[in-house]
Amino acid sequence: MSGAGAVTVRVPAKVNVQLAVGGARPDGFHDLANVFLAVSLYDEVTATPADALTVTCEGPDADKVPLDRTNLAARAAELLAARHGIAPDVHLHIAKDIPVAGGMAGGSADGAGALLACDALWGLDTPRAELLEICAELGSDVPFSLVGGAALGVGRGERLTELPVGGTFHWVFAVADGGLSTPAVYGEFDRLNEGVEVPEPVASPALLDALRTGDTAALAGALANGLQAAALSLRPSLAATLAAGTAAGALAALVSGSGPTTAFLVKDAESAESVAAALIASGTCRTARVATSPAAGATVVG
Repeated sequence: MSGAGAVTVRVPAKVNVQLAVGGARPDGFHDLANVFLAVSLYDEVTATPADALTVTCEGPDADKVPLDRTNLAARAAELLAARHGIAPDVHLHIAKDIPVAGGMAGGSADGAGALLACDALWGLDTPRAELLEICAELGSDVPFSLVGGAALGVGRGERLTELPVGGTFHWVFAVADGGLSTPAVYGEFDRLNEGVEVPEPVASPALLDALRTGDTAALAGALANGLQAAALSLRPSLAATLAAGTAAGALAALVSGSGPTTAFLVKDAESAESVAAALIASGTCRTARVATSPAAGATVVG
């Protein structure tokens, strides 16, 4: 899809190495302490001049990606164009490699990718702070997709502080059949915590230190996902996937974000291949993907 008059942006998936969730706010959102880590699974979004706004998609589960104005890539183009008083006349082509509806921010990645691609295609030079404002308007995870690396997200996750990472972490991601609705998982979190005083979410000092020093064993001991119980309640079969990865030698296992993708932190690249093969052989997931972190945020690549 790239070529003359086209801009392609590569944008990473994410894993939440800590997702601390507060009680429901009056606006329906939840306050979070959300430690994002970008991983080396990528979507690519290509923006090409067109007579109207259109979206196409290819790749695994592309048939499950909406191609209308509900797609975050399309909404990103509309919001950016509106800010600059121009028509959002662009064709957006998404090459998917991030699991769809898998808790790895694939849709958010496409929104951030489209925003950066359209900004470059239209020659707008929008300030980064303004791009991040548009990202926050698109969704809670979209700002991190633009930034990449590692960051602590507070509020509903959209207010970011970038974090230092002192080494490379190796991961395996087990992709489940079907997706899980993020609103449904938060709804189940609220149901499970009905009548319980949910503490204010705070970032774990031990986890932040493990990231800073690149200490894989310490990070394994600090991983936490406040939505995991809710995701397992809605999809009990994920417990078998978590158990299979742990039995195969993963240092730690957790549901990625709202799921249903499960994430396994491993010692090194060799361990990653071994755990991925064991997960596939276990029959508890559709496939398993190997990745490293941190990864760069949305980047123009063509």
